[in-house]
Amino acid sequence: MKPNFKRQALIPAIVQDPRSGTVLMMAYMNEESYEKTLRSGKVTFYSRSRQALWTKGETSGYYLKLSEILLDCDLDTILIKAIPTGPVCHKGSDTCFNEENIPGDNFLYGLEKIIHDRKHNPSKKSYTTRLFDAGKKKIAQKVGEEASEVIIEGINESPDRLAEETADLLYHTLVLLAANDVPLQRVINILRRRHQKQQ
Repeated sequence: MKPNFKRQALIPAIVQDPRSGTVLMMAYMNEESYEKTLRSGKVTFYSRSRQALWTKGETSGYYLKLSEILLDCDLDTILIKAIPTGPVCHKGSDTCFNEENIPGDNFLYGLEKIIHDRKHNPSKKSYTTRLFDAGKKKIAQKVGEEASEVIIEGINESPDRLAEETADLLYHTLVLLAANDVPLQRVINILRRRHQKQQ
């Protein structure tokens, strides 16, 4: 199912951060921008003033990474769930409505944001930066090591150590996801779909 572009060539598109529920911005899409968004994974709109397609972030470098697209009941409004890689508004604020976009109370989303910042703004004192500098192979190796530690502590029935090693595994997994440009929300969406199928 796709938007009814035959009824109207331009359809309003509302962008929401799936981690926080915050509405980030609103723009318009035509069929071409809609299809490009699906293909590229970067949210693309149609500019009425320029009469041309524009991918959010082309100038600033702060893209909207597509997570999910939903349509309203009449197929004439688009809800885009996307992860921003920086401020959304051209004036520098988190949203075009001058709201702060905080990923809610979920610490993992906050940690993901910090990891993403270390990737794009390296710090010599940061262990995360050193992991990115070492490359994907080293990061993947660390995930494997931590997974082994989780298995060992799970068998040893050591709750405290199991919790600590699981924390290490989650952290290094988030780093590996970031190294491959895979947002945590994408993983959660897969888990949600699998859960829904089992209901």
